[in-house]
Amino acid sequence: MSRVFLTGGSGFIGGQLAVALLARGDEVVALARSEESARSLGSRGVEVARGDVLDRDTLVRAMAGCEIVHHVAGVNSHCPRDPGQLWRVNVVGPQNVVDAAVRQGVMRVVFTSSAASLGEPHGTIGDESTPHRGTFLSIYEQSKYVGERAAFAAAEAKGLPLVALNPTSAQGPPRTGGNGAIIIAFLNRRLRAFVETHVSLVDVRDVVAAHLLAESHGRPGHRYVLSGAAVTSAQALQLVSDLSGVSYRVLFIPPAVARRAAGMVDAISRLRRRPSPLCPARVSTILFGHRYDGSLAERELGLRYTPLADTFRRTIEWARSEDLAPRR
Repeated sequence: MSRVFLTGGSGFIGGQLAVALLARGDEVVALARSEESARSLGSRGVEVARGDVLDRDTLVRAMAGCEIVHHVAGVNSHCPRDPGQLWRVNVVGPQNVVDAAVRQGVMRVVFTSSAASLGEPHGTIGDESTPHRGTFLSIYEQSKYVGERAAFAAAEAKGLPLVALNPTSAQGPPRTGGNGAIIIAFLNRRLRAFVETHVSLVDVRDVVAAHLLAESHGRPGHRYVLSGAAVTSAQALQLVSDLSGVSYRVLFIPPAVARRAAGMVDAISRLRRRPSPLCPARVSTILFGHRYDGSLAERELGLRYTPLADTFRRTIEWARSEDLAPRR
């Protein structure tokens, strides 16, 4: 049994990681920014430390006696309400976590980065050694790139073993945003139009498993792409249709039309002083498409990926059980 410190424990990946750590018998200390998060984590049997990743003193106190740190917290948005806050959390936050871990003598940090940090050139398959294209599709992508490099540099300078994990689009219950929202919209027959692109996906349970494996099998100073499947959007929707029994025509629109539509939606949202649900950065990221090779995690960490059909089947069943989609 280990004493483990966790950030992002109330999020999609971090929440399921907290459950896995507790099930393993670990003593888990989790950072909580809000009272709601604190209550949720405390109800699971987690020791709660109030604060956030921008408060170094809180991090140092909370990590007392911890052997392992899982830094999962981050702002995941292509259309952030506050770009400055996104940058601080995604870039400064990892450096603060490394600094606190060094001061408390932590043995290893497992850092949840993102496949977005790879910056693979268009049309290529990205992996851990892919040279960055040198441009960014969004401030989110840039923040993950800069934050990962800063975390590695700080850890190397201070002699702290740090392993980064770079998940692609994590899927599975209880995700209702991102690609999870697209699946739910399709099940409700509300997905009238989409674009042809490539997307890489990974089951959230595999992401959690990779975190546990990285504690002992990950090479310090290295990163591991987590990608269980790379498919086109048409293939993904066809698989959801086959598994759910829901079948109707989705119109695939040209990229130029998608960009114009996104521009109009974004302009209207700004006039109404509301966050845009379809900002240009999000559309550019979708149209760019992403294909990743996650085989290094299989070879070095011993990770075994869940078949995409199993992930989608579980998502469909969960959405129906939660009344987020009509039952069959």
